[in-house]
Amino acid sequence: MLTFSNLSRSLAIVAMLGGAVAVSACTSTPKQESTGEYVDSAAITTKVKAELIKDPVTKASQISVETFKDTVQLSGFVDTALSRSRAEQIARNIQGVRAVKNDLVVK
Repeated sequence: MLTFSNLSRSLAIVAMLGGAVAVSACTSTPKQESTGEYVDSAAITTKVKAELIKDPVTKASQISVETFKDTVQLSGFVDTALSRSRAEQIARNIQGVRAVKNDLVVK
């Protein structure tokens, strides 16, 4: 028979386990971003794309931008080596970017 003391102890244990699960769901792993990291990455991607659009050298429509844990990956095809290096320079100058992986191909 459950007494009030046993019932409250059981509820406390269930609450602690539920809290632990909720907290672990918000943490990152090497292959997955936390919610906060995901929001930060989305903001960085948006800033990089906006700067690429403003730049007269780069053709933003040809460049794909993805960000994961503050590392920006540029991919796609560009017309010149200048466009390739300029896109990388723009990405590196965005606040919060730790690294740039430049997979742009000059066609």
